[in-house]
Order: sequence, then structure tokens, then C-alpha cells
Amino acid sequence: MVVSAESVMAQNDAAKETYRPQYHFSPKAHWMNDPNGMVYLNGKYHLFFQYNPGGTTWGPMHWGHAISTDLLHWKEQPIALYPDSLGMIFSGSAVVDVNNTAGFGKNTLVAIYTYHNQKIEDAKTGLHQYQGIAYSKDEGKTWKKYESNPVLPNPGIWDFRDPKVNWNEESKQWVMTLATKQSVTFYGSKDLKSWKRLSEFGNNLGAHGGVWECPDLFSLVYNGVKKWVLLVSINPGGPNGGSATQYFIGNFDGKTFTPENTATRWIDYGADNYAGVTFAGTGNRRVFMGWMNNWQYANQVPTQSWRGANTLPRELRLSKIGKTLSLASVPVKELSKIVQPSMVLNNLKGKRSYNLSSKIQRLNSRYMLELTTSNNTSFAIKFGNKEGDELIAGYDKKTNTIYVDRRKAGKVYFEKSFARKALAPRISSSKQLSLKIFVDAASLELFADNGLTVQTNVFFPNAPLNQLSIEAGQPITIKQLKISGISATNE
Repeated sequence: MVVSAESVMAQNDAAKETYRPQYHFSPKAHWMNDPNGMVYLNGKYHLFFQYNPGGTTWGPMHWGHAISTDLLHWKEQPIALYPDSLGMIFSGSAVVDVNNTAGFGKNTLVAIYTYHNQKIEDAKTGLHQYQGIAYSKDEGKTWKKYESNPVLPNPGIWDFRDPKVNWNEESKQWVMTLATKQSVTFYGSKDLKSWKRLSEFGNNLGAHGGVWECPDLFSLVYNGVKKWVLLVSINPGGPNGGSATQYFIGNFDGKTFTPENTATRWIDYGADNYAGVTFAGTGNRRVFMGWMNNWQYANQVPTQSWRGANTLPRELRLSKIGKTLSLASVPVKELSKIVQPSMVLNNLKGKRSYNLSSKIQRLNSRYMLELTTSNNTSFAIKFGNKEGDELIAGYDKKTNTIYVDRRKAGKVYFEKSFARKALAPRISSSKQLSLKIFVDAASLELFADNGLTVQTNVFFPNAPLNQLSIEAGQPITIKQLKISGISATNE
């Protein structure tokens, strides 16, 4: 379906469209998928993204562009990168070339991206993806593509894409982390133009139920020790069907990544967090955002003039459970700017059911719920409406899992696998369970135990979910419950 500019402008208030997120970024119109080129420069966060300006389904890929000073209030900009004779503009990254290594000028913004040449793909030569660069000397307002593109030709790999580039201080070079079919290949460069293969990672490690995409390599410090984290998105093959992002923790010597733990682990166990990567230019802070969708049904979700939104921005950190390091993610601290005063209830006990509908009636389907239990009995948090729709988030003590069940949460007809109950293992060993849940029109993001277990799921109710209750199989003690409204950021 193609949505014209005129029809979009004719809408009375696009921000109030059914299912339109109110404090997450979504394009004003048309299709969006992977976040690209996320970078912080001179007080501004730049979000580029896969964008089809001609319709609400996947199509000829461009780089859309939005800017924020706080990761919450985004202003959409003109399209940054258009397809050209070398192909469509697929996913990639952006860096600030502080030392002018590429010769485009000090502090120039350089985008590194995949060209996808449909004509070559149709010829089935296997060389249809290769890497190009473009640069901006005015903080992303205008872009010029490098005249000698591609900078990294295809060596004969069908899936050869999604370059994530960071400066590696140990080896004094740029390191590109590139998805290469069922593995990640690392390349090095002194100037962002000439690239040399360094090593390969991933054969027989991690999940391989689908193609590997959108890798990201970065360091985090735990107790004074630097560790390296490698994110790899995979589609299909996620823990709850379709798209998801796995991670590895280990060491990187400037050439080779060596994992400490080869078990398959996921940054988010929900159905709808894919292709997420981190912002460049944020120093020791690592801020992550993903595409809030799943390739199993992304082209069919029942939104109107647009399709696609981003997750909340999340800060990544390392946490140790026993002898094992895990990657945790928590909503960024900037969210406190839009969180309204909380309604706080302490020491709820002796009941199997608590009706909280009156507490959310005026919050317009955008709020945060925080819950801490002093015992780990099974319970369900039920979000409903007068239409009989029901979205459930809960904890199953017997299996020690956290789940989100959207099987009866409204419209599920558009794709056969959409109606699902997403399960996630509880990673923390604490006897106290804490949940932080963000609801925004048609999405629920759940962070358990300070982000050790995370679930992101979208849903499409027939009416706003303005009923709320907590139910348990036996009397449940709730140490503290907070409900906070959240201000809209896209009005």
C-alpha cells in the first residue's frame, strides 16, 4: 500500500492515530525497520533508520534521519541517503572522524553502509552486497557519497552486510564488525577506505536458526576489568519465534574475538526487539535501541499510515550471577524527565487479587508500572478493556519464567504466528522479584531484576487497555507497587 504525502498531511492528527506510540520514535509516515548510524555529536543524538518513503511495507531502502537532544523527543529530518546506481542503502553505522583519518576533514561524520544491488541479485552472482561510505561536514544535514565506492567489495558471500564500525584504541585502527551469512567477520582500516580482513567468529557458536545480521562489538567495564560484548541479530531463530538478538561476552585483542561463554543468550526474550545496536560517541556509556517489530509479521501489522517503531533507549551494563557475566539493559535515565508523579502502594498482602483499574483510567495507555514482591509466588498482571481483550505479563514460579501472553490481546488475525505467549528464563537468583513495565499504546516493555531479563512485545487491542489487575494462585505479598503516567513526546 502506497501512502501519498497529501493523504498523510490530510490526517487531522497523525500523532493520535490508533496504535501510534506516544513516547517511542516512529516515522511520521511510511515504513521503517533497522536503526542505523546511531551516533552522538555536539549534544545531539542522531538516529538513522531503514526507510521506504514510498509505502508502508518494505521497499527500496533509504536512510531516514531523526535528531534528539535527550533520546526521547525526536525531530524527523529530511532523508539522509538515497539509493543510487550501486544499489539500495541497507543497514550500517556512523562515526565521528575526530582525527581526520579519512581525509574528509576533522570531526566529519562518516556513514558506513551496505549497498544492495537488486540487479546483481537477480542475476544470482552472489556479489550483490558490498560496503560503501558517505560523509557529512554539517552534522548530518547534507551528505556526499565517496566517489570510489564500494570501499569493501564482496568476496563471494551471499549475505555480506550491516557494517558496525568503531575505533579500536588497542590496535589504533577502525574495526568493522560485518555480518557474513552465518558468522561475523572483522575488518580493520586506518582510513575508513581500505579494509583488511582480520578474523571470523561464530561458526558452530550461538544460535543459527536463521541468517546473522546487524552485529555490534563494544567494550564494557565490570569491576575495573574491560570486557567485550558482541551483539548478533538473527532471523529467524529467536527464542520465541522469528527475529531476535543474541549476545556473547568475551575478549577482543584488536583482531580476534574470544568468547568466555558459548551458551546462546538473548538481549531481549520478547517477540519484538530486533536489529538493535548502540550509539557511537557516548564514551563509556552504551545506549542501545532496537526495531520494535518482527520479520514474521512486520509487513502485516495493522497500523495506518506508518509501520515500525523503536524500542525505548536502554543503557547496557554487565552483571555477574554466580561466576557468569550477563548483559543487562535498563531504560535510560533521561526517561525520568517524562515520568509523572507516582501513585505508590506499600505492603499489599493477604489477597489473591488486586483491582487497579481506577489507577490507570486517566493515563491514556502510557504509563510505567513498578512492582516488587517479597515472595516468589506465581502471579499475572492483566491489562484489559471492555471489549474483552486481555494482555498478560506474569511470573511462573514452577518454571521460574517470566512471560507475556498476547494471544487474546486484540487483533491477532493478520499473521498466524502473532498470537503467542513469549517465555523468558528468570536469570537472577534473588528471592525478591522486581518488574518494571512500560506501556505505550500498542507496546509493552518489561524489565525484570534490573534488566537481567527483558521482554518487548507489541499488541493491537480493539480499544485502549484501561483495566488493570494483579492475580495470583495464592495470597501474594507485594512489597511495593508504583504506577506513573508518562508524558507524550511526539505531539
